[in-house]
Amino acid sequence: MIRNGHGLAGGAEPPGPGGRAAVRVWCDGCYDMVHYGHSNQLRQARAMGDYLIVGVHTDEEISKHKGPPVFTQEERYKMVKAIKWVDEVVPAAPYVTTLETLDKYRCDFCVHGNDITLTADGRDTYEEVKQAGRYRECKRTQGVSTTDLVGRMLLMTKAHHSGQEMSSEYRAYADSFGKCPGGRNPWTGVSQFLQTSRKIIQFASGKEPQPGETIIYVAGAFDLFHIGHVDFLAKAHGLAERPYVIAGLHFDQEVNHYKGKNYPIMNLHERTLSVLACRYVSEVVIGAPYAVTAELLDHFKVDLVCHGKTEIVPDKDGSDPYQEPKKRGIFRQIDSGSNLTTDLIVQRIIKNRLEYEARNQKKEAKELAFLEAMKQQEELPERGSHAAF
Repeated sequence: MIRNGHGLAGGAEPPGPGGRAAVRVWCDGCYDMVHYGHSNQLRQARAMGDYLIVGVHTDEEISKHKGPPVFTQEERYKMVKAIKWVDEVVPAAPYVTTLETLDKYRCDFCVHGNDITLTADGRDTYEEVKQAGRYRECKRTQGVSTTDLVGRMLLMTKAHHSGQEMSSEYRAYADSFGKCPGGRNPWTGVSQFLQTSRKIIQFASGKEPQPGETIIYVAGAFDLFHIGHVDFLAKAHGLAERPYVIAGLHFDQEVNHYKGKNYPIMNLHERTLSVLACRYVSEVVIGAPYAVTAELLDHFKVDLVCHGKTEIVPDKDGSDPYQEPKKRGIFRQIDSGSNLTTDLIVQRIIKNRLEYEARNQKKEAKELAFLEAMKQQEELPERGSHAAF
């Protein structure tokens, strides 16, 4: 088990209010391509109890029931561990949630979103715990889904962050790609997430820097918040005994200027929630200036400015966006130890999705051929019986 988060020192869990026994909550899933919708589900689950345990399925289990995941199980364990509402991660959790699992980890009940998860043979993975009354449901985060994010990458449209109308090609794709069996489109398409101040408040810690804390500033797009970002933020967080990490997120148009193509895949509001959910971040500057200015450093009383090993793109006037913290001697370039970038993640996801669709087409062709062969065999005995008479 990987212990982290709300637990007391030494891995002990906090008691419930009034000294009562802590309510232990179980969640499980694939957590492949983790986004703020997953984080919001875990936030809601944590609010139902005092201690949240999250089980993450293996690559083998996911491949058996859904197809191969984009991220490895080790990457997925680390991503879930980085979500600030998670107290404990259980690697290699069974795909079907049973009472045995809940009892093993002393959980009172499990929580899942209001969508149905099925096994390869069509069974509800939560059937047993539902029947036992140890199942709770939380609201799905409207406006985001893994399907939606993959769709944005596959079609390389800018409409998701520029506010322009989506293309007819994307509209047709979204209408078919995101539909469930009943024909209802569950909020897929180009980013239909609606940001509210309430949602930001739910995700934000609301804690101000305390005396003695080291204020560390980092900035970037943090698009498709992934394991490379987590590794970098963990390293920045580890630079001080009492860190207070502020992440500056650039405007969509700014990101598009230095990243090009159709970036960012996620708009500023979506990226804000993704970063706020990370346990290594204390505060987020929404729409931070590209250049780290003297005004910004003085306003937040920044002690240290960090950047990863990725290329530092000059500002529009050709200047170094980090020239002010460098001049003050508070700039540090750190190696996260990860070579994953948003570009590599997008390539990996597109490759995985295209292979998945190709396998499905091949499987469907085989099934059609099998049904056709069965139909022909059924017709042969009829002809043979007439000949015999």
